[in-house]
Amino acid sequence: MNTDILFRPFNLKSLNIKNRIVMAPMTRSFSPQGIPTPEVAAYYRKRAEGEVGLILSEGTVIDRPASSNDPNVPHFYDDQALAGWQNVISNVHEAGGSMAPQIWHMGIMDQHHSGWLPSSPFEGPSGMGRPGVVNGNVMSDADIADTIAAFGKAAAAAKRLGFDSLELHGAHGYLIDQFFWEETNKRTDIWGGNTLAERTRFAVEVIKEVRRQVGEDFALIIRLSQFKPSAYTNKLAKNPQELESWINPLSEAGIDLFHCSQRRFWEPEFEDSDLNFAGWVKKVSGKATISVGSVGLTGEFLAAFAGESSQPSSLDELLRRMDRGDFDLVAVGRPLLSDPNWVQKIREHRTDELKGFTKEALAELVMD
Repeated sequence: MNTDILFRPFNLKSLNIKNRIVMAPMTRSFSPQGIPTPEVAAYYRKRAEGEVGLILSEGTVIDRPASSNDPNVPHFYDDQALAGWQNVISNVHEAGGSMAPQIWHMGIMDQHHSGWLPSSPFEGPSGMGRPGVVNGNVMSDADIADTIAAFGKAAAAAKRLGFDSLELHGAHGYLIDQFFWEETNKRTDIWGGNTLAERTRFAVEVIKEVRRQVGEDFALIIRLSQFKPSAYTNKLAKNPQELESWINPLSEAGIDLFHCSQRRFWEPEFEDSDLNFAGWVKKVSGKATISVGSVGLTGEFLAAFAGESSQPSSLDELLRRMDRGDFDLVAVGRPLLSDPNWVQKIREHRTDELKGFTKEALAELVMD
């Protein structure tokens, strides 16, 4: 494989990275009471030392009482948690890396397996975390305004702490995505609507507030997905025209870079074209995109939770699509979770040293 295209620098506003490889955000649940520990900082530092271009943090939640269903998911508010994140970014920068926190509100979730519950009921656009199941509160206008403000406050903290960029989590059935999806957003006010374009209103207002807090020169990323964990074959945008009506308002509100999540990056998004999700978003928006989905491994992430193992796989198809200009960066998840030196091994063509992935890797912060 000629991997040179992966190792070209990438520059966009505040984001100046050494290569095109992004560490995908992966929930780790190693931050007791929401506070990132020194071990969390060391985990991210190892990936920076391993030459990852841009590290995206695990999802870290905003200051809302029910923004999380897991007591060990990190917070991006309060002095203790932000001090933990200051240690993380200081370590990453000392190791020569770049990093963005993924700012998150989970929306309406099932109860955590531990039995833990937040201090207030889960909240979402219409009380549903998935179709037909009411398991949370319908957000009022005041709840929505406070949530938008909390996203902005977290963004301001990210810039103040010295992060290079930030990512909003708008995918995989979490709060922003619950507003996008017609099955979980049944509102008839300005926050709902019959069309995907209308249901972008909440995301647009979040982005505008985040942009107001960080200024024009700070790179903003949003992660999007068509599929939902409860509906793997779902498509929010069923054709390129709907995609354009969804993506362009987000772009105009201030998004610089779209992180386009698929279960398998090589699958075409629409008929009559082999462009994947990231390829189509780049085509309709003209903005840079990140492609992600089973990169470098034989199996997909969701199957790993059922105990399915994955082995290293060829990057030839990925490189072909990058060389064609379909997308600008590639996010890698499980290979970097299992092996902090994955990028170096790819650059040096040490493919015989690449590691597979097993479910057990989720239970530790792998350091070597």
